Amino acid sequence: MQLQLQDVALFARIAELGSLSAAARERNVPVSQVTRALARLEAACGLRLLNRSTHGLSLTDEGDIFLAYGQRLLDVSAELASELSGKISGPSGWVRVSVSPLLAQTVIAPSLPSLYERHPQLHVDINADDRIADMAREGIDIAIRTGTPSSDTVVAREIGSYTRTLYASPAYLTRFGTPRHPDDLRQHRLLANSVSPQLNRWPLTDREDRRGGELQVQGHTRTDNSAVMLSLVQHGVGIARLMDLLARPLVQDGALVPLLQDSMAGPRVTIYAVMPRQRQRLPKIRACMDHWTQWLADMARR
Repeated sequence: MQLQLQDVALFARIAELGSLSAAARERNVPVSQVTRALARLEAACGLRLLNRSTHGLSLTDEGDIFLAYGQRLLDVSAELASELSGKISGPSGWVRVSVSPLLAQTVIAPSLPSLYERHPQLHVDINADDRIADMAREGIDIAIRTGTPSSDTVVAREIGSYTRTLYASPAYLTRFGTPRHPDDLRQHRLLANSVSPQLNRWPLTDREDRRGGELQVQGHTRTDNSAVMLSLVQHGVGIARLMDLLARPLVQDGALVPLLQDSMAGPRVTIYAVMPRQRQRLPKIRACMDHWTQWLADMARR
């Protein structure tokens, strides 16, 4: 078969997006151009790769097989090009990153100047959202998450860790008082996550026997966004359980006060960089991973 890699890449995107028109819009070309490329590919294979109906597109059995092998061709081609260019001029190209808004603001954004200084031909596209992105459909190279992935199509590399502690602003504590015992929290304005119930289960630890339970928080105010949660605490709206990694600089600046550290110590949580298995060795991916691993380690020591 005489295949053109750009046609194979286009077919892969059609399969992911489920639409010829969506693929055309993504590339800013007419739908007719996408149709011709698909016809050229099917002619080269001598097989029909897609079923078309009023309900949309679906892969034929042959199309499903072709997609698997085609993706491998594209991955090897991209890896080869990246390796060769990396040997000559260092890591280069775009890296699309999915990360929560809070980590984007407090970790990724401040880390970029030094990353670009070290690798001037790198470019980072930040997709800041608390939801878990569909890496294949959205073209994500790296997703920064907590928790290990279950799919065998991706790999996870540990790049850091954090614990959580209760925090409030000095203004809040001046107005409502400082809780001295976990029971006191029932009289305070607690901030809850509206989409992640597990974040509303605050662990309780007994200092004597290290046993405890948890405080189930309903919330005086709720949000689905981690960056908004931090802002609510800073503005004196209430008490929230925040990442120590990100709250520590605000404590040093006098903007936040840690609370009940001996009574409500939670477990350490690992931060992972999740990547498509076939792309983890690309120089541009490795460069970002090494940089952010060191950056988070430096933050933890401050």
